[in-house]
Amino acid sequence: MSEFYGDIHRALQMAFDTRSMADRLEGMIVKPELDDIAKGFVESRDMFFLSTIDHRGRPTVSYKGGAPGFVRVPDASTLLFPSYDGNGMYLSMGNISGNPEIGILFIDFERPFRLRVQGRAELIVSGPEVSLFQEAEMVVKVSIREAWMNCPRYVHPHKKLETSRYAPGVEETTPFCEWKRIDSMQDVVRPSERKTVEEIGTTTIEDWMGKVLTGDKGV
Repeated sequence: MSEFYGDIHRALQMAFDTRSMADRLEGMIVKPELDDIAKGFVESRDMFFLSTIDHRGRPTVSYKGGAPGFVRVPDASTLLFPSYDGNGMYLSMGNISGNPEIGILFIDFERPFRLRVQGRAELIVSGPEVSLFQEAEMVVKVSIREAWMNCPRYVHPHKKLETSRYAPGVEETTPFCEWKRIDSMQDVVRPSERKTVEEIGTTTIEDWMGKVLTGDKGV
C-alpha cells in the first residue's frame, strides 16, 4: 500500500483518470535515496528552493544559493547544506527547528532538469559538518525520505550569466552585505557589522533600492 499518495491525491487521480499512471510513475521514479545521477546533479547545483512549515502551519518557500557544489551528499540518504549570513530573521532555520519536515526543489534552467526531495532536517550549529562549509553559521542535515525527477517540459530555459560575488568562496574575501550599510539600519545591525560600516560608510534606502531595481551588481 503506497504511503506516497493520500486520500486527497487519490480523489483527484480518480476524478481525472490518472491513478494507474500515478502508480506507474511512483514505481518508476520515486526512490528513498539518491542514485548516482541524482547525487551528481545535486552536488553540481548553485541554488535550490527550500520549503518549510512555520509555527502557524503555513508553508513557506526560500531561495538558497551558493557557489557551485555548496550542497553535499555524504551518502545516498543524506544531504548537507550551509546556512549563511542572511537578514537575521531565521525564518527557514526557525521553521526547521519547530518542524523538521521539508521539501527541496533542485533545478537546472539551462538543460532543463529538476529533482525534488522530501526529508527531515536537523540543524547542526557546531562540529565537523559546519567546518566543511566556508562562512557557514550552521549546517542543515537532511535525511532523505523520497527523491524523484520531475518532467522538465514547463521549465523555461534560462542561461546563467555569472555566480554571485557574495557566495562564500567566489572571491578571495566575501564582500560585505550592502543593505547592512543602510543608514536607518545602523542601530540594529550587530556590533561587528556596525564597525565595518564605520570603516566603509553608509548608504540610503533610496540608493540601495535604486541599485536593486536596476540590477546593479554591487547590491
